[in-house]
Amino acid sequence: MTELTHPLATVPQDELVARAEADPLRPRFHFVSPAGWLNDPNGVSQWNGSYHLFYQYNPEGAFHHRIQWGHATSTDLVTWTDQPVALEPSAGQDAEGCWSGVLVNDGGTPTLVYSGRLEGRELPCVAVGSPDLLTWTKDAANPVIAAPPAGVDITAYRDHCVWREGTKWRQLVGSGISGRGGTAFLYESADLRTWDYIGPLFIGDASQGDPADTDWTGTMWECVDLFRAGQGSLGSATSDGSPDVLVFSAWNDGDTHHPLYWTGRYAGDSFEPAALHRLDYGGRFFYAPQSFQDESGRRVMFGWMQEGRSDAAMVEAGWSGVMSLPRTVTAAEDGTLRFAPVPEIEKLRRDHVGLSGPVLSGLLEPLDTGVSGKQLDIELELELEPGGLVRLGVLGSVGGGTSSPAEETVIELYRAADGGNNGTLRLDRTRSSLDPAVDADDKSGPVPMPGGRVHLRVILDRSAVEIFANGIALTARVYPTLGGDHVSLAAEGPAQVQSLDAWTMAGIFDGARSLFP
Repeated sequence: MTELTHPLATVPQDELVARAEADPLRPRFHFVSPAGWLNDPNGVSQWNGSYHLFYQYNPEGAFHHRIQWGHATSTDLVTWTDQPVALEPSAGQDAEGCWSGVLVNDGGTPTLVYSGRLEGRELPCVAVGSPDLLTWTKDAANPVIAAPPAGVDITAYRDHCVWREGTKWRQLVGSGISGRGGTAFLYESADLRTWDYIGPLFIGDASQGDPADTDWTGTMWECVDLFRAGQGSLGSATSDGSPDVLVFSAWNDGDTHHPLYWTGRYAGDSFEPAALHRLDYGGRFFYAPQSFQDESGRRVMFGWMQEGRSDAAMVEAGWSGVMSLPRTVTAAEDGTLRFAPVPEIEKLRRDHVGLSGPVLSGLLEPLDTGVSGKQLDIELELELEPGGLVRLGVLGSVGGGTSSPAEETVIELYRAADGGNNGTLRLDRTRSSLDPAVDADDKSGPVPMPGGRVHLRVILDRSAVEIFANGIALTARVYPTLGGDHVSLAAEGPAQVQSLDAWTMAGIFDGARSLFP
């Protein structure tokens, strides 16, 4: 990740934590670092029954500087325990930061492969962990790859995907080739220390489209993640017909754009793409995703929900960055991916409000749902005929002698008038905040609506919003200034809300946390 330049103001540790915990916009049931800066999920895994979440961490303040690996563990993917910092910069290849990477099982030995930063460039490094994954020893051979491929003019070079294939290890390093586009360089090794360069797995074309396009592939691919969406392992002939998937985050000249994925087939030393897809309609608000297969066989993914407020506002608040809720990844019949929060999250539900229906039909004034809160899990069953529209408003501030809330974040689902089995999901943040400095760009994309039916789930955690419409995800950040918690519902045209269920969500952190557990 590119560093954000900001004056380094020294804030006492206790004050930094107190600032962060006092911020009303700070999520309460998403994972956040104790304070300071959080970005990419790293080393996400399940090891001997326990889930491990490592992450890019700067405990000095809410800015990207001297990056370490924070670490948290969980038995249920819901509540998390802070653990000691796993990696921190030291003399040698990672003196300027321990950047993103993965955890692999090397014959029973937990091993991290990560990007160490020195003199402005990143190279692959290795560290070996204790059986409980709480202490780590860096390899004396670091960096284990001495330089990017010779003779290639690269845009950047970092972030890792590592897997076992037969008797060999394979590794992808995210990169880009100047004048062409993003890529992932493929390597092979017998021992995770000596790597043979094979070649680019696949090269994108940055000349296609415009950087403003929601599917532009960028000049560099960050945080590449290659996996088979269904049964079978990478490189094996065994498959249920599900595609291989190459996930990456499009980057260009220091700017984070959006996560995308190619479906296709990985075989031999290359990836044959079939189609390009948007992974999350929130763009940079679900960035640098990383996934793993847990012991039950599920593919579970985390992403970095970066901020949409100014650097100065982050520093003042004492914290920056939210980890998404873990979500399952499955293959749909059309070969694309579908996403859903892991069901374990439901154990946080409290105070149910339910409406069954039809709750709402046709052109009506917004309905007061009886639901309110800033930490909510809302599920709706919708039926939209051609031309139908449903609006769900959250974080509304009502009163002041007007029927229109002064602030409100609106989720819309619309089915086109010409029929068909597709529609549009839209997040309208134009009135989410009275603060003119926050990001309020429109977020939207197509959603399959077989027979006009949609299952909509909205998870709201103060400034964090995760939306799932028939398995299509839209993740974003909002920054209400009035503290509203009102939830409203409206339908226009031939649309029905068949049911609404809502719960308040409990927080996951009790008591004060430490920057250095």
